[in-house]
Formats: sequence, C-alpha cells, structure tokens
Amino acid sequence: MLNASFTVDPSFRVGAVDPRLYGSFVEHMGRCVYSGIYEPGHADADGDGFRTDVADLVRELGVPIVRYPGGNFVSGYRWEDGIGPVRDRPRRLDLAWRSVETNEVGVAEFVRWAATVGAAPMMAVNLGTRGIEAARDLVEFCNVPGGTAWSDLRGGDPYGIKVWCLGNEMDGPWQIGHKTAHEYARLASETARAMRQVDPGIELVACGSSGRAMPTFGSWEATVLAEAYDVVDYVSAHAYYEQHGDDRDSFLACATDMDQFIEEVVATADHVRAVGRHRKRINISFDEWNVWYLSRFAGEKNLDIRERPRLIEDVYSVTDAVVVGNLLISLLRHADRVKIGCLAQLVNVIAPIMTEPGGPAWRQASFHPFALTSTYGRGTVLRVEPVAPCHETGAYGQVPLLDAVAVRPDEGGLVLFAVNRSQTEPMTLDVDLRALTGLTGAEHVALAHEDPDAVNTMAQPDRVRPRRLDEPKLDGGALSSVLPPLSWNMIRLTEG
Repeated sequence: MLNASFTVDPSFRVGAVDPRLYGSFVEHMGRCVYSGIYEPGHADADGDGFRTDVADLVRELGVPIVRYPGGNFVSGYRWEDGIGPVRDRPRRLDLAWRSVETNEVGVAEFVRWAATVGAAPMMAVNLGTRGIEAARDLVEFCNVPGGTAWSDLRGGDPYGIKVWCLGNEMDGPWQIGHKTAHEYARLASETARAMRQVDPGIELVACGSSGRAMPTFGSWEATVLAEAYDVVDYVSAHAYYEQHGDDRDSFLACATDMDQFIEEVVATADHVRAVGRHRKRINISFDEWNVWYLSRFAGEKNLDIRERPRLIEDVYSVTDAVVVGNLLISLLRHADRVKIGCLAQLVNVIAPIMTEPGGPAWRQASFHPFALTSTYGRGTVLRVEPVAPCHETGAYGQVPLLDAVAVRPDEGGLVLFAVNRSQTEPMTLDVDLRALTGLTGAEHVALAHEDPDAVNTMAQPDRVRPRRLDEPKLDGGALSSVLPPLSWNMIRLTEG
C-alpha cells in the first residue's frame, strides 16, 4: 500500500475562500439555455418557462455566481435583442456556434432565473463586433435605478450586477472580432472607463489569453494590463483538460498544469504592478475551466445551422470526476489570488447537469465533487506540503500520487480534500493535526468506483455517487485514513 502524509497548522494560511470561486457559466450554446435551464411546456417548467427540476440541481450544486451570456457567443451578441415582448424579438444567426438564436431568453429572464437559484449574474459585454456604447448602455439598463431611457425600459428595481467581463478570449483567431493585444487593451480600457462612469461600484474582468498554450500567452496579459491596470480588477484565465489516448496518468495529473498556469498569470500581473508602481493587486477570474474532450469536437465551422443543437454534450466518467475534484483543489490552493471561478458550463454543454427534452434531469459524475467542495470548502485555505510517492507522467514528468488541500471553516473544524492519482493502489494518508485542538469526530466521503469509466446516464442516474467510507482513525493529534485507488476524497473533522 502507498503511504503519504502532511501536517495541518492554522498558522499556514493561504487566504480566505471567496464563495464566487464556485461559480458556473451559462452560454447561449447548444442546449445549455434552450431545453437546458429553459423549456416552456415541460412538466416541471415554472411560469417563466424555466425547469424547476434543473433549478433544484443547480441549488444543490451550490453556484453563487453564473457568467452569462458567453463565451464565444457574446462576441456577436446584441443584448437589445433579448429585451421587450418575447413575441417581438428577432431570430438571429449566431456565428460563434452556427445556431439560430431565438432570443426567448435575454438579460431580464436570465437575471430572474439566477435569483431563483441563489446566484448572482456575472455579465459579459460584446467587445468583438461592438464596444463602448453598447456596454455602457447595458450597464445603464441593468444597474441605474431609473429616470433614463434604458433604465426606464427595464422597469422595476435595478439588477445591481456587480461583476462584468470585458469581452471573451479576444486573442483567439476563432473569436468574432479577434484583436491584437494592443487593440483589445485600448478598447477594454476605454470601455471600462465608460462603464464605471455609469456605475462606479462594478468590478471588471479583463480578458487574459484564451489558454496557456496560446502563442500570445504571457505577452498578452502584460500588454493588456499595462494599459488597463487601473480600471480593471481581475484578469481571466481559461483551461480545459482531456485524456489523450491511453495516457490516463497524465490526465489525472493535469492539475499541475493549472497550478503553473495560475502562478504564471500571477507573476505577469505582479510584474506589471511593479513596473507601473500600482498600489492594488490584480486577481484572477478563472471563468472557464472543466474537462472537455475537445479532440472529439469537429469544430464550429462544420456545424449545420439549427436551433439548440446537441453540442459537446460530453458524458463524464469517474476518472473525469476525480480530475474535476483535483482542479478544484488547485483553485483552492491559490485562493489568495483566484477569487472567481466558473465551471463551464452548467447544463448539457460539458456540464455537471444533463437534461432530456420533455424528460428528466440528472447529475453527471462530475457533479458530486463540485457540489461537496462548494458546500464544505468555505472558510480559510491552509497550506499543506504532502510527502507522497511520485510517478512519471508523459505530459508533466514526475508528479506526486497525492494532491491535497485543507480548509478551515469559519465555524471551526477542518475539511481535507485529497486525490489519490494511483490507478491501482490504495493510499494510507497520515495527517498531523497537533496544532489544531478540539477536533473530535471525522467522516470520510469518497468518489471512486471499481470501473473508472463508469458514468451516470438517464437510465442509470445514480450509478456513480459519493459513498461514506470507514471513519478515519483520530487519535489525539493524528489522523489516519485510506484513500481508494483513483479517487477524490473529502474528510471532515468537527469540534466539540
């Protein structure tokens, strides 16, 4: 059996967890909106046409903020198309995903839906085909109390949307309105200033490079922040991971890439801060991340134009779920600088929740580590330095077989999240807790399965689910537990 250990000390603080770290993403793409969160005529639809069975699962998932309406979609979106009487709204061609957008769901409908699931909207503005005026008008429509043309058109109370994204992946050649770093930096900076003139209290996210592997990565962030540092609060990061061929060991270790990605963006932002003599720090909005089998996607240029196509509806296995749980560990490990995260996406499209039109909704395997981490991973992150065996991976070299993080809830106790990356061997985990007094009880919940490729389906919606293991041994200041092979684990300790 493998053996690993680490020490937990409340003095080794990383930072407080911003609850927005557990956000998600709703894009007008595939069936995320239409026949996902919204399906008039469904037996579980509410008066606005939104599925209450899906809303129940979203609440269980625990997402406090949801990014909207894109994604690549936003770079060609006219937000005005989604306001006013639904019967009068235009049908538009969405070039990002080669779909017909009916505009039945727009800003007002989304904001109302978000309120029902307990999530704040995180709104993105179009800096692909549009710019300053449309963004300024949207802030006025959403946040100004009244007495102006756009706010009066909204009617009712202001939405008070706090977080705004200045476009999406603007360095990507696939993006409508793709720009150079200098072009985007000037547009984002001037748009930010105009938006803040409408509502000085908003928080703004500048587009980072659309991926760590992009040739623009690093230089893009440096150029954009050199121009816009004083008028933005966050820089975005996006990352997707998948298993390539039979190399499951590398896939299970991909959180090491996320760690490096975050640290490189932080280093770049802090370099700009130092050069510019800025006082504040720019933090990270990791507003797209997930497992995505991009190699299976034929590409948007090969799509037939139609309404609500079944688009990248990946079915997630136990292995995928363990990776999702490990990526959450990476985000928590950097809670001092990663303040917002968005699992992309929420329903049907590379999502933890699946639906069938006219039929049920169910949890994918990846739903479970996210929901449990969002529920119990609140408080202060404590740094741990595991001592664990390593193995060689094709993509990342030598990688520890254990990855872990500790969270100290505000109400006391301790929560440990840990992944055993070994595909074959259980792992004994010994934790030194002598610096934490008063811990009395412990429970161990794991996501693992005898078949690492097991999935949940409409016919078998609960084949993969967390299970409670034997209680960890807690003897004074020593905790001992066994992590199953290829598993995500949560160990909760209470006080009193």
